[in-house]
Amino acid sequence: MCKDWRFITSNNKNSMRKVSFLILTIASLVFASCHERAQHSELKTENTKTNIMNNNNSNDSAQVVKTDEEWKKLLTPEQFKVLREKGTEAPFTGKYYLNKDNGVYVCAACGNELFTSDMKFNSSCGWPSFDKEIAGGKIKTHIDSSFGMVRTEIVCGKCGSHLGHLFDDGPTETGARYCVNSVSLDFKKDSTH
Repeated sequence: MCKDWRFITSNNKNSMRKVSFLILTIASLVFASCHERAQHSELKTENTKTNIMNNNNSNDSAQVVKTDEEWKKLLTPEQFKVLREKGTEAPFTGKYYLNKDNGVYVCAACGNELFTSDMKFNSSCGWPSFDKEIAGGKIKTHIDSSFGMVRTEIVCGKCGSHLGHLFDDGPTETGARYCVNSVSLDFKKDSTH
């Protein structure tokens, strides 16, 4: 009887191992399937957002891609330094810092419309400041950890040119301060005012 008991116990242990292995295998397959579905769902959502953004900006949704040599031919040396090499112009020197005209601020590299004059405010920081952007993905953000700081870099959503940085210390209801280099911008004055 002892032999039989050991045999039964041994068989039960083997059976339990097989059942455990089977359960783990099934759980892994279910997890992998759920994970794949979640990724597919996220991709579908992202594609939907992209399609919506492209539909909202159907006139200017095409990305502008150029080599450094092509940009150097189109931009001044100062514009190239700031827009393409992520430089910064000296504070209180930019042509749009004190601009109070009505109109639209566009990317100096590609003409993408970024801000309207009613989004601009005087932040006394030395660079043009805006409390929001024109909707529709006109601006993209990236983490900038240069110079021992962690900041939010803002770039043109159409050509990827460096514009400046986004801070959360703005005085308006948005709390945002898009701090932009004047050299990164051109201005289309509103002729109706």
